[in-house]
Amino acid sequence: MSMDGTLHLDAAIELARHTGRVALQHFRAGLTIDVKADGSPVTAADRSAEESARAWLAPRFPADGILGEEFGAHQPEARRRWLIDPIDGTRTFIRGVPLWGTLIAVCDGESVLAGAAFFPALGEMLAAAPGLGCWWNGSRCRVSGIGNLEDAAVMTTDERFRHDPGQRTAWERLAAAAAMSRTWGDCYGYLLVATGRAEVMVDGRMSPWDCAALMPAITEAGGGFTDWEGRATAFGSNAIATNLGLAGVARSLLGVPVST
Repeated sequence: MSMDGTLHLDAAIELARHTGRVALQHFRAGLTIDVKADGSPVTAADRSAEESARAWLAPRFPADGILGEEFGAHQPEARRRWLIDPIDGTRTFIRGVPLWGTLIAVCDGESVLAGAAFFPALGEMLAAAPGLGCWWNGSRCRVSGIGNLEDAAVMTTDERFRHDPGQRTAWERLAAAAAMSRTWGDCYGYLLVATGRAEVMVDGRMSPWDCAALMPAITEAGGGFTDWEGRATAFGSNAIATNLGLAGVARSLLGVPVST
C-alpha cells in the first residue's frame, strides 16, 4: 500500500469525524422534518453536515469530485471522488436513537481507496482501506469465526423490505435459520459484522454513498461484501455483508448467486 493509501484513510477519518460532529449538534434537538422526492426524510442536520463536509474538502482536494446524498455531484468528471452520507439512518436520528452514522469514502472510479464510518452519538469510528486493515476505535478488528448459521446473528434495517416482496421472503428464510435476527441496522449493522458481533447484515436498498464507506471495512476485516446479484461492488443498489464462514450459506438462502 502506497503512502497515498494512508493519506486517504487519514483524510476519510478526519472528514467523517468533522462531519459527524456537525450532525451531532442537531441530535435530539427538535428538528423540522422535510420529505424528499423519494419519500425519505431529510432535516437541517443532514444538509448542514454535508455543507460542512464540502467546505472541508474544497481547499484540501480542490480537483476532486464529490457525490453527496443531499446535494448531488460536484465535478462529476473527476476520477477521484469523495462520497458523503452525512447521516446514514436519518429515521433513526429523528427518533433520537444513537445508531446513526456519518459515512465518508474516497474512490478512484469505482475502486474504493478508503472509507470511514463515524458514530458520533456513540463515540465509535470504523475505518478501513485496501491493504491497511479495518480499524475500530484505533484497534484492528475482524469478523467472527462462526460457521454455523444456527449460532449466528443476522441483521437488517427494516425487515418489511417494502420495495421488494421477494427480498422480504428471502430475509425471512435467512432469519428463521439463524440463532437471532435483529433490526435497527443501518450502518451500525455493518460495524457489528466487521467487529465480530454479528455475522450477516443485509439491506434491500442502498446507494453508493452508503456502500462505499462500508465495503472496505467488511472486506479488510476478513468478510465478504456484495450486492444481491453476488457482485463485489460498492456501486450496486443493495448490499449483503457477511463473515467468511457464512458467506456462501447466507447468500444461498437469500437467493444470491455465489461465485465458486
